[in-house]
Amino acid sequence: MQQNPAFSLGKLLTVGEAAERSGLAVSALHFYEAKGLISSIRTRGNQRRYGRDVLRRLGIIKVAQRLGIPLAEIQTAFETLPQSRTPTAEDWQRLSALWKDDLDARIKRLSLLRDHLTSCIGCGCLSIDACPLRNPFDVLGKEGAGARLLDPDA
Repeated sequence: MQQNPAFSLGKLLTVGEAAERSGLAVSALHFYEAKGLISSIRTRGNQRRYGRDVLRRLGIIKVAQRLGIPLAEIQTAFETLPQSRTPTAEDWQRLSALWKDDLDARIKRLSLLRDHLTSCIGCGCLSIDACPLRNPFDVLGKEGAGARLLDPDA
């Protein structure tokens, strides 16, 4: 939590207002703040106040999480944003470009999983009897335990 004399307390949001406007629980705002994803200032009575830019940051967090982006990656991306202003559409374009390759790879893995979900578990343990064409002589078993065919990066 930072003290910033540039903020006018009349233009700041209380934690309840920020939670209501973002659709998140107050505890989520506290969690994101503890993780360094958002920041607040404190009043003389030690109450949190948020700049309106926090609403855009919370929106980005929600979208990124819905896409499956881990909080650590969101935090790394946020470190490239200036703290003194609301993230812009250009900022979002840059951040989303950082995540595009990862999303494409996950989509590929999920598509492969979907396409083989009902016919093969893709690992050495069950495919000996169930899938001699996909795993002749248990060659996947030599690579270790777990699914092999469904995770091409492993």
